[in-house]
Amino acid sequence: MALLSFSETKKLFLKYKLPVLRAELFQFEKKALSFAKKIGFPVVLKIWSSNILHRTDIGGVRVGINNEKDFKKAFFDLQKIKNVEGIMVQKMGYGKQLFLGMKRDAQFGPVIAFGLGGIFVEVLKDVSFRICPISRIEAQKMIREIKGFPILKGQRGQDSINMETLIDLILKISKLSLKEKQIKEIDFNPAIADKKRILLADFKIII
Repeated sequence: MALLSFSETKKLFLKYKLPVLRAELFQFEKKALSFAKKIGFPVVLKIWSSNILHRTDIGGVRVGINNEKDFKKAFFDLQKIKNVEGIMVQKMGYGKQLFLGMKRDAQFGPVIAFGLGGIFVEVLKDVSFRICPISRIEAQKMIREIKGFPILKGQRGQDSINMETLIDLILKISKLSLKEKQIKEIDFNPAIADKKRILLADFKIII
C-alpha cells in the first residue's frame, strides 16, 4: 500500500468537489514561505511521502506557526526526516474536528466511517459505519448515531455545524469510493467544521 501522490489527490478533490483547506506542496523554503505569507499566518507544515502513512508518529507535523522565523526553523527540521518528498504548507483551520474515512472490504466493498475527529477517533472509538452506496437518509442516520452528536449540534450557546454540508460530504465520499476502485482506504482526519462550511484539513488516500 502507498499514499496517493499530492497532485493526484488534488485532482480527485476537484473531480468530486471535495472541500479542502488550502494547501500546496513545496521542496524549497523560499517558495514555501512566499505561499505562507500569501495565505497568511498561522500555518501548518506537514511532511509528504508516499511511504509515510503516519507522519505525526515521527514528528512530521508542525502546527500554529505564526511568523517567518518559526516557519524557517520548522521547514528546516522537517526536511531532515528521511524519505520526505516535499513539505505541505496549509492554512491553520479552526472549528469542530470530524473524521471521515473509507475501507474497502473484500466482501462488502467500500465501507464509510464517520465520527468526531482528532484524537477522539482512537480514544473514544465513537464511530458509525455504512456500506456504500449511501442514501441521504442513511447519511443523516449515521451522523446522529454517534454519541458525540450533541457536540456537533452545539451546546451551551455554541453554534451547530452545517449538517447539510456534512451530509453532502458523506455522499461525495460514497460516490468517489464506488467509482475509484483502485483506492483501498481514505482517511480524512480532521475535517474542520463550523456553522458555514466543512474543510478537509488532513487527508490520506491509500492505493
